[in-house]
Amino acid sequence: MKPVLSVVIPVYNEEASLDALFARLYPALDALNTPYEIVFVNDGSRDRSAAILADQFNQRPDVTRVVLFNGNFGQHRAILAGFAHCHGERIVTLDADLQNPPEDIGTLLAEMDKGHDYVGSIRRQRNDSWWRHVASRAMNRLREKITRIKMTDQGCMLRAYDRRIIDTINQCQEMHTFIPALAYSFSRNPTEVVVGHEERVAGESKYSLYSLIRLNFDLMTGFSLMPLQLFSLLGMVVSALAGALTVVLALRRLIIGPEEGGTFTLFGIAFFLIGLCLFGIGLLGEYIGRIYQEVRDRPRYLVAGVLERKEEA
Repeated sequence: MKPVLSVVIPVYNEEASLDALFARLYPALDALNTPYEIVFVNDGSRDRSAAILADQFNQRPDVTRVVLFNGNFGQHRAILAGFAHCHGERIVTLDADLQNPPEDIGTLLAEMDKGHDYVGSIRRQRNDSWWRHVASRAMNRLREKITRIKMTDQGCMLRAYDRRIIDTINQCQEMHTFIPALAYSFSRNPTEVVVGHEERVAGESKYSLYSLIRLNFDLMTGFSLMPLQLFSLLGMVVSALAGALTVVLALRRLIIGPEEGGTFTLFGIAFFLIGLCLFGIGLLGEYIGRIYQEVRDRPRYLVAGVLERKEEA
């Protein structure tokens, strides 16, 4: 029977939490009384995650599929691989660390029953460090102003998508993207629901501060030219102020004469303008780097194998 629901789960070094995930995920999906499949994508784990996933496939081959990467390509590319290998009409993404309860999948599906083709989620009570709370709120505000994409909680993995949106995403060949934002841009009737949030069952978060910064760079540069446009406007304003300051200093030198006291002021102005130029070069380099990665046209990921039950003729 063709699955109605597909659950895509990227896995990277999660051997300590997989058994707990299986113990909650399969009963939660069985209780929905809906034909389903679970697509695990092993993103080049260096622990026993691949072996544990293979064992689970042997236990439940009727509803389990395992995609094995031959290296580590990142969470978002693992999700894209899951999208390419799933067959359901409704697709749900979920983390393997159990921070989002699998029991809340039914809540997302209930919203899709109301006609929504994209269901985002908002964590009810986040159990993260204080700096991740602050950084997340700041990035949410910045993202909404730059991209016009409205997501209350962009860091929550538990989301549901209609088949039409997934098919459209599968047609895109971008090397770097932010899947929830891309899906939001393709949706006709998006919504959000509140879901639970728990502490990790085991292990540590794979997202460092640098990873979060990189993710938001992909979000902003992949969906808007506004950063470049804002920098252009800032450059015009600074140039006008710098020109006015040059005229004032020239007139002052002609009228009052040279002075030694303004040397450090000029140094400060020069350092500010140099820093502004370096920031602009870095921003421009971010866009050029994205172009460079796209024109090389390299594969986004390499699949070493797929564990799945073959259909009988």
